[in-house]
Amino acid sequence: MKRVLIKMSGAFLAGDQGFGVSLEATQSFAKEIAAAYSRGVQIAVVIGGGNFWRGAQQGSGMDPATADYVGMLGTIMNAVVLQDALEAIGVDTRVQTSISVLELAEPYIRRRALRHLEKGRVVIFGGGTGNPFFTTDTAGALRALEIEAEALLMAKNDIDGVYNADPRTDKSAKKYQTLSFLDAINKDLGVMDTTALSLCMDKDMPIYVFNISVEGSLEKILMGEPIGTEVKKDIKTSFVK
Repeated sequence: MKRVLIKMSGAFLAGDQGFGVSLEATQSFAKEIAAAYSRGVQIAVVIGGGNFWRGAQQGSGMDPATADYVGMLGTIMNAVVLQDALEAIGVDTRVQTSISVLELAEPYIRRRALRHLEKGRVVIFGGGTGNPFFTTDTAGALRALEIEAEALLMAKNDIDGVYNADPRTDKSAKKYQTLSFLDAINKDLGVMDTTALSLCMDKDMPIYVFNISVEGSLEKILMGEPIGTEVKKDIKTSFVK
């Protein structure tokens, strides 16, 4: 793969502390990106804000749109933190946000983002889509399509793919090696939210779900190794043998 977008949960940056930013976790993610970057892969990142704010929980009782905007600000904080970690290890990085924070980041401009990628810079997109009622999963799908990425990489921090049941509570759960979009939607397997999944299916954007906590996993995905779960439009659903 030559250009990809990584969708990362903000919860990963919290590490074991469960809230805020863990320097160790952030540096770990930055090193995974740097290893892929050193191979000449063009990388964009969309990161969530769940380590700071979850609208359904902390925003209960608030105006829903306002709660969503607070979450968007959390994603911008994470974007800036990740940029700092990447540049500390020599990876040229730009942050673009869908909500203007001119003192910290560029506004999102598609052509400028493409130019940064072509120049070998990692681009981190903060602020989600800039609109309430849409998740960062949808932001990831949208940005992946806009930058013409070859794939959307769903980086998980506690699971190594898509299963037919929750492997954390069901020891008989089986992991999918490959999965069609229709099966992912019809079986409600939690790959990403339905809006994002439908968008990827409509535009035939491949999705790879894997565990970023396993060292070297990002490089393996980019090299075509069959780890995690591959989700595509015209593919036969199959389990890991």
